[in-house]
Amino acid sequence: MIKEDRMLEKFKKAKLEEVERLRRMKKDGAFPEHFSGKRPGFTSGLKRTRPAIIAEIKKASPSRGELRAEADAGELAGIYSRSGAAAVSVLTEERYFRGSMHDLSRAASAGIPLLRKDFILDTLQVEHTACTPASAVLFIVRFINDASELAGLIRLAGELGLDSVVEVFNAEELKQARRAGAQIIQVNNRDLDTLEIDLDNSRGLIGKKADSETWISASGIIDPGQSEEMHSLGFDACLVGTSVMLADNPGEKLKKLTGAG
Repeated sequence: MIKEDRMLEKFKKAKLEEVERLRRMKKDGAFPEHFSGKRPGFTSGLKRTRPAIIAEIKKASPSRGELRAEADAGELAGIYSRSGAAAVSVLTEERYFRGSMHDLSRAASAGIPLLRKDFILDTLQVEHTACTPASAVLFIVRFINDASELAGLIRLAGELGLDSVVEVFNAEELKQARRAGAQIIQVNNRDLDTLEIDLDNSRGLIGKKADSETWISASGIIDPGQSEEMHSLGFDACLVGTSVMLADNPGEKLKKLTGAG
């Protein structure tokens, strides 16, 4: 595990190295082709089930270390789909979360929408996402320089057929997300600087939701009561990761959260 201080700086350094690799791939003509298949609708997928749960494939985390390091993304996504998940979040960050872009291709066999969850700061990362079967890509307001830069990334994602999920932690970041044109808002209950979790973050921000927006509550949701509360408050979906990945039986754990059991 890595120390909790300066987390975002560590993530950004790793991502800048990734962007440089993608730039070399572009220059050498080794960049993969864009995915030409059908991408299941992300927002519409969340509306098909209540409570809507986005189940995450997260093999490790900086706060907890290895969770399920040897998990097969295709097998796990299939379990999630059969257990009532509305969508699957795939953590693709390699250094600290043990993820892989290949996990998106493997998870596509589940047939439900995929969210690429990573630390995105460059257009090449968005274009790389479009080379996979992902239906949506995550942007973290705190990780991007300003609203105009975020707006450009959201616009590019749309042009490439991807929905944009924009993550905020507080009211000021919500304002920035809206200035950038975000329509899908994810409220993270985990402070990325300290890794501390507080569900009051979702409880406090949901009152600012606009009718036209889709909202997701993420992090710290471990039991059906919490999921039901978030939905009753107005969240369209909850994203769950660590609690499912650490469960002896991820499918049974997810069924309790989705009501599929």
